[in-house]
Amino acid sequence: VQAERSMRGRQRARELLVQALYQWQLTDQQSDELLVQFSARTEFLRIDQIYFRELFSAVLCDFKDLDALISEHADWDHDQLDAVSRAVLLLSLSELKNRFEVPTKVVINEAVELAKRYGPTDSFRFINAVLDSAAKKVGRGSELGQT
Repeated sequence: VQAERSMRGRQRARELLVQALYQWQLTDQQSDELLVQFSARTEFLRIDQIYFRELFSAVLCDFKDLDALISEHADWDHDQLDAVSRAVLLLSLSELKNRFEVPTKVVINEAVELAKRYGPTDSFRFINAVLDSAAKKVGRGSELGQT
């Protein structure tokens, strides 16, 4: 029961993180402002708050490298990437690079579900392909049967 509650808390944290990263891209708000704003939301009480804060911080600290990974593994021109897809990719790539306790398949499946829910039509296919390719680059390909 505790593990299930923890998994659900992380799922909710990812949803809120996509929203926060989306807003960050469009408004250039300072990270501390965004943290205060999102911490005040009712749904913040139902998420894994530590996971949210750690991942949010990790994405912002590693933004340039994560963005470079997106460019390296995407078939699209960087300017064509919508803010929702970029938010999902930034979050998921950060998880792949930094959260080894989360299996690669879980990271990718969660990203695909977020893209289906919030992203443009068929963006989930693009996100799946980018993450599958990038997993190998960040040393997580063996979990997917890649060498």
